[in-house]
Amino acid sequence: MRRPARRTAALCLLGAVTLGGACTAAPADPRAVPAPPGAPPSATTPPPPPSFTVVATGDVLIHPALTEQAARDADGAGEEFDYRPLFQGIRPLISRADLALCHLEVPLAEDGGPYSGYPQFNAPPELAGALADTGYDGCSTASNHVLDQGPDGVTRTLDALDEAGLRHTGAARSEREATTPLLFDVDGTQVGHLSYTFSFNGFTEPGGTPWLANELDPAAVVADAEAARAAGADVVIASLHWGQEYQHDPTEEQRRLARQLLAEDSIDLLIGHHAHVVQPIERIDGEWVAYGLGNSVARHAEPRGVSEEGIAARFRFTRDGDRWVVETAEYVPTLVELGPPIRLVDLTSSAETDRRAEALERTDGIVLSRGGAEDGLTRPGR
Repeated sequence: MRRPARRTAALCLLGAVTLGGACTAAPADPRAVPAPPGAPPSATTPPPPPSFTVVATGDVLIHPALTEQAARDADGAGEEFDYRPLFQGIRPLISRADLALCHLEVPLAEDGGPYSGYPQFNAPPELAGALADTGYDGCSTASNHVLDQGPDGVTRTLDALDEAGLRHTGAARSEREATTPLLFDVDGTQVGHLSYTFSFNGFTEPGGTPWLANELDPAAVVADAEAARAAGADVVIASLHWGQEYQHDPTEEQRRLARQLLAEDSIDLLIGHHAHVVQPIERIDGEWVAYGLGNSVARHAEPRGVSEEGIAARFRFTRDGDRWVVETAEYVPTLVELGPPIRLVDLTSSAETDRRAEALERTDGIVLSRGGAEDGLTRPGR
């Protein structure tokens, strides 16, 4: 941080006197008790405890309409697709976070395609660069679509993320990569990130490659979290692809698994995806679970209104003794406006329209429906 220049010609330090234009220390108070030799200087205000922010967003689900929009946005820009305008509305929110995590639900194709949407996605690789330019540091990749394009699709996706400078977890190109914990260095604090999915949509990992993508198993989550701790993680965040599509209420299985995992000392925060609609955020025994962040970007063939609504979950971690704890928990509602053009907007920093007001009201009711407000969960501007 830049400090203001000292005005030495006009000011003397506190406790000094001026003699002949020079600053000279004032006589000591004879009544003062001298500090013992080697004692540290006293401080009037203790420094604040160290802290950092994490922002996580929902499914990045690239339907054909979003690729067509990216092609229009790239017109004359020297590239085939430009997804950056799609995400521009949340760039300030994402780029200000100390650690920003996305959930890439779809495989990435080779340059030139072929590209496809549901049921077997294959999105243009330019998407990776757009996510990096938006401010994301890394992405979870374990989803029910992670194996849509087989092992080659996994390799292409992770190669594209590497090229864009995005870290990733949830799928792997080798057993060694799969068993190496992902740690982010956040101003000296090591944050581990894990990723798992409930299903591969009927696809299976080829023989000899059970490490290709992470299937959701509680014992595996705990074992991997403990491995991340052993590798130096101070905080461990687990991204879980789970729940029932288009259902706002978390399932009993989600609630049971959240209680089980958050009871473990090795896991600090759970982030959920897959339902394509917003689900509640809840505090369980002092730790938080965001059951479902909804879609970050998507353009379903039959938009449902709720499938265009999402949230960014923002958590500030603070050091408390030898542990890091969530000091503040917030949610920022977002909306995919179908345009044209199709754009993702931060509803807390956008001019209000009837559609945006509807999305805000619905999102508030859903996110807070499991008592989050009583535990300190807030929304900016509310």
